Amino acid sequence: MITVDEIKGALPAHLKTAASQDLADKVNAVSTDPETAKFVRDNFISYTSILQEGRFKTEDYVNAVAYVSYKLMGYNNQESYKRTFEQRYLRLVAKGATPKDISAYVSAYNKNILVNKILEQTLIPSWILNQDVYQIAINTQASIMSDVDVSPKVRSDAADSLLNHLKKPESKKVELNVGIESHSGMNELRDMISGMATRQQELIGQGVSTREIAHQKLGQGLKKAPGMVNVEDAVMVKDTPHQSTPKQDSE
Repeated sequence: MITVDEIKGALPAHLKTAASQDLADKVNAVSTDPETAKFVRDNFISYTSILQEGRFKTEDYVNAVAYVSYKLMGYNNQESYKRTFEQRYLRLVAKGATPKDISAYVSAYNKNILVNKILEQTLIPSWILNQDVYQIAINTQASIMSDVDVSPKVRSDAADSLLNHLKKPESKKVELNVGIESHSGMNELRDMISGMATRQQELIGQGVSTREIAHQKLGQGLKKAPGMVNVEDAVMVKDTPHQSTPKQDSE
């Protein structure tokens, strides 16, 4: 029998508070047959990841798990529905519902989103299901290849088939593009740095100390020096022309 602690451990974080003795009793009451009950309990725990979406009630989940479990045991849709919703099925019959009406209810439930999400979880890849057939096919091809009574063409085709299907998997190379693509922002930054380097060389040639240049921030001009203008105010720093005051004639 499933316990409250087992249910709490299986449920997503936002539904752990729903783990109760009542819920445990519902899961344990799905079937009186010990093997069937165990199968349903195991499936209840296995597919709880579906509840992560927060769209489904735990009671609906229990019913859907029971219905899918019966289908996995080989029962048809109607029998699975009858075993899952025994009281509901009996009420339908008591109300005089026709087999066609009941079949419609069963068909609608079978298309239920929750039911189909659980069914998706139960699907097993065909290559796993048919492992025995795969091996039989290999043995058949090997037998044909080794049979001297078979035409050389058929034996060659069988050998080629074996070589293709039994060859070692090819290693796949993963190529990563680690290059930096050029864009407008990078271009502007590159141009700014290039222009700044050129201007700094000009300033050094005009006598500005390297200390002052080293403390210059990117995009920020230097203070005016005698005979110079701010870096941001001119592309090239030039000496200010010396203007002399005309000497007036004394009277």
